[in-house]
Amino acid sequence: MPTPLQFSVALTAVEIAVYISVRCAYFIPENIWCRLMRHGVPRVCIRKLLKLVTKSTVRRFQLLVHLGPSYRFVFWLGVNRNRVRRIPAPSFQDVHVMIFVGFGFLMTFLKRYGFSSVGFNLLIAAFGLQWGALMQGFLHHLHDGKIKIGITSMINGDFSTATVLITFGAILGKTSPVQLLILTVLEITIFAANEFLVGEVLKAKDVGASMTIHAFGAYFGLAVSRVLYRSGLKDHEKEGSVYHSDIFAMIGTIFLWMFWPSFNSAIAPTSDGQYRAVINTYYSLAACVLTAYALSSLLDKKGKLDMVHIQNATLAGGVAAGTTADMMIYPYGGLLIGFVAGIISTLGFKYLTPILASKLKIHDTCGVHNLHGMPGIIGGLAGIVGAAMSSTVLYGNGLSNTFPERPKRTAIQQAGFQAAGLGATLVVAIVGGAITGFIISLPIWGQPPDQNCFDDQIYWEVPDAEDDGEQLNSSEHGKYKINPEV
Repeated sequence: MPTPLQFSVALTAVEIAVYISVRCAYFIPENIWCRLMRHGVPRVCIRKLLKLVTKSTVRRFQLLVHLGPSYRFVFWLGVNRNRVRRIPAPSFQDVHVMIFVGFGFLMTFLKRYGFSSVGFNLLIAAFGLQWGALMQGFLHHLHDGKIKIGITSMINGDFSTATVLITFGAILGKTSPVQLLILTVLEITIFAANEFLVGEVLKAKDVGASMTIHAFGAYFGLAVSRVLYRSGLKDHEKEGSVYHSDIFAMIGTIFLWMFWPSFNSAIAPTSDGQYRAVINTYYSLAACVLTAYALSSLLDKKGKLDMVHIQNATLAGGVAAGTTADMMIYPYGGLLIGFVAGIISTLGFKYLTPILASKLKIHDTCGVHNLHGMPGIIGGLAGIVGAAMSSTVLYGNGLSNTFPERPKRTAIQQAGFQAAGLGATLVVAIVGGAITGFIISLPIWGQPPDQNCFDDQIYWEVPDAEDDGEQLNSSEHGKYKINPEV
């Protein structure tokens, strides 16, 4: 007899398969191949797909999801005050702001794709946190066939959504909303499985998720981008920024930079670990900013700053500090990690991104490889070193709190499992991304044609005056176009 969870997962898969089949059959009543060749491939309607996934998710929550004991924390006031203080509601709100404001506005740099950057970010995040609650609950919070949720599981739901938003950055402007929703379902499912492998099977430490979120999301996205590669998008006229779009993107940068210490410390298991995570991330971010500014000016022939570097490379320190966030690396360790991440990220934007596009045919719209991919690997490598150096001399009696498996493992063994976690993440991300890329490349998902990529008008009602100022060159960013009719 199947459990409610097994029945629910199977029912969801069947619903999606039946929906796609019915839609295809509706559009192709006779000869499928003739229909495809003569009239184009039918496209799945986003309105009906959203209706399907909404109903399906509501049914899953009704059947499986129940409130955890922390939901009734109000009754603990005056009884167990320490327990009340450990409820991570402020960290949850900080992470929430990063997901919906930080990531959303960071991707508004494209001059004709601002509506889609913020709007689709909201769509993906709102759906992804629900699907993430189900997938992560299935693996981590299942009790008697029920998924118990609370503030911590909601934070983890936001984390699972972050992986999709990172991938979204790699394919920004080149996909339809339907493709993004299918991507969200597939990637979060694979992410949850990989996170379970790294955290529960290998017992590798990754409190700030340099490996499981940032590296995973980046290389998953690069694999998807490689499969979706189209030569017609090379040097696309709409793939660029203007003065005001870069300012909006900088808003996202500032929000992410301010709240990154909360991101890395939100799920730290102890108060000491959370305290260290905030400090280490704080100094890593600060060092990264100075490094990015200095190197950006150094790489320009006229000594000017590049806004692309400032918007992105200044955040690499937060990414790289994730794995070691709650480890005893001291502030100078955080500074060193931020310094290295700032160098690698800035050089990546300057030299590596063009090579990926021209040689490997990987078109990375936002440069997630430089902001999340390589800094995520740096964080994973730093975690290997941090685990190898861990000892009771550094941690005292708190060693087992930071590394729960240390009573059974030596420091070198724990470092080996950290390396295994990093390697497994990269393999799962690349293979999973390639498979997902092939699935969402099917014509039924309605991928936009080359001429409509990086443009809001195909999906949004855009004001007539939205293109004002788009033709200004870099020397005219501070000027305004005057309407002669006014």
